[in-house]
Amino acid sequence: MSSSIPKAVLYCAPNSIWSAVALLTLYEKGYGDDEVDLRVVDISTGENFSPTFLRLNPKATVPTLVVPLQNTLGPDTESRYKAITDTKSVVEFLDKSRSAISRTNTTSSAPAPALAPATIAFSDASSKIIDSILHSEGASPSTLLYMNARDDASLQVLAKAFVPFLTSRQQALEGYISEAASGSSPISEKTKAFWKDKKAATETLLDIMIHADKTSAQLDQASRLERDDYFTNARTCWEVELKESLVKLNSQITGPYSLGDQISISDLHLAAWLARIVALSGGRMNDEGDIAITKVESHIGPEFHFVRDFAAIPAAGGAPGGLPLHQSKLAAFWDAMRERSSFKKVYCNGLY
Repeated sequence: MSSSIPKAVLYCAPNSIWSAVALLTLYEKGYGDDEVDLRVVDISTGENFSPTFLRLNPKATVPTLVVPLQNTLGPDTESRYKAITDTKSVVEFLDKSRSAISRTNTTSSAPAPALAPATIAFSDASSKIIDSILHSEGASPSTLLYMNARDDASLQVLAKAFVPFLTSRQQALEGYISEAASGSSPISEKTKAFWKDKKAATETLLDIMIHADKTSAQLDQASRLERDDYFTNARTCWEVELKESLVKLNSQITGPYSLGDQISISDLHLAAWLARIVALSGGRMNDEGDIAITKVESHIGPEFHFVRDFAAIPAAGGAPGGLPLHQSKLAAFWDAMRERSSFKKVYCNGLY
């Protein structure tokens, strides 16, 4: 690709599930490696809260896609850019920008399948999956990540992973707040308030996890009440809200993909979201669908089981030793996605 042609820049973060959705889209659409610049944002050090990144995306979220405006693509025109800051819009833009009839200056000869739903009915179904379930507050993968402990033992395990991360984030936010207070650079009051809110939320969670090496009986009354509230909220997240979301999903999708036999935009959101849930439930990349979803069921609670109403194709010789005759739609979806090259590429180092 000519260096004179401005390129889009995709800001993403390792182990970010919504970044994974954008990457899945890039690979499914067949973009060449040199068509989109990938920039890593280190959220473990609070880079997403830096003034530089907040100028691109005031929400401090990834993925963020910065694209050149079409009317400034000429060789004699100064390029201007806009930032796309929500996952759904990023995916839709990437889908539309590479197709058989698009004018993208592509260097790739790979097919460019259309991922957008083909009918109004499919579009409505896709929106229900993406907006009403996957991106709803009750299904928040970030909340489930931080609330993935319902007893002292699991809290100790979780804290080992997150105390360093939360401490680093707290220190970064403290640094940004202190720098703003010094007046060394102009920072809006809105940004200062945003930093303070994020710092307070980080410290609340850190206060609970930093004492995870103590049993509940060893805590003072205030800390014990904080932990009890945390466990109550964690049980609600996993045993009530997530369960409701999963039941809706399993009934909403058609199988093996969300809308049937062809992959579409909603599958990319669902694949990354489900990968996070499977990972938090102890699942692995190479788990077959039934195994992965059984781990999710067990992690939610012993009484929770999906309806197994999707007719799977049995292995040669019948069901014994092969695929079950019937499985949950989410298990069928997992089996379909984990065989795709895009999924293998995004999760080559394991689920997250």
